[in-house]
Amino acid sequence: MPRGKGLLSTAASLIPEHYDLEQLKEAAAGCRACPLWERGTQTVFGEGLPTARLILVGEQPGDAEDRQGRPFVGPAGRVLDRALGMAEIERSDAYVTNVVKHFKWESQGKRRLHTKPNAREIGACLPWLDAEIDLIRPQVLVALGSTAAQTLFGPKLLVTRDRGHPLASSRAPVALATIHPSAILRVETDEQRRQAMELFVADLRVAAAALRKA
Repeated sequence: MPRGKGLLSTAASLIPEHYDLEQLKEAAAGCRACPLWERGTQTVFGEGLPTARLILVGEQPGDAEDRQGRPFVGPAGRVLDRALGMAEIERSDAYVTNVVKHFKWESQGKRRLHTKPNAREIGACLPWLDAEIDLIRPQVLVALGSTAAQTLFGPKLLVTRDRGHPLASSRAPVALATIHPSAILRVETDEQRRQAMELFVADLRVAAAALRKA
């Protein structure tokens, strides 16, 4: 039951008893399980085919995603698209989503800057992700960035140490972690960006190889 100002402890009670992806998306549009809905423009749900064999999970939508209502459509999304192409993965073959479905931000002048979601916000939103995964039943799951990776694989996981290696998960037969594509945008020099991109693509090629074997 709602408590306080209409907030729930988690989104679990909002999940319909029977649902498809569209019904799940409609239910999530009115989610008030944590305070992030008050600052976000809209819920940004996952996107892709319900038959997708690959699911890519990031941390949360960014500024462009919040405005457009679609995941990975901003600068980081363009990096992801390029990397997927280099790894010979069609984005249309993947389902892309985030652990947290609302944009958490703080203002800096006219800019809205990303702020990392906390454990309360992640826990409140996680039922949506688990419902997405349960429906899609992907062969391969890739966590993008440390927030998604530690949410899915536990707090001891270090992306810098464990990236690109198969990880134990009950959510998919093959699971791995890599950096978030936004990390490449923050690299200072062209050469460092090139190297970071090469490593990112190498991780995605592990996923591509797993898909070919599935």
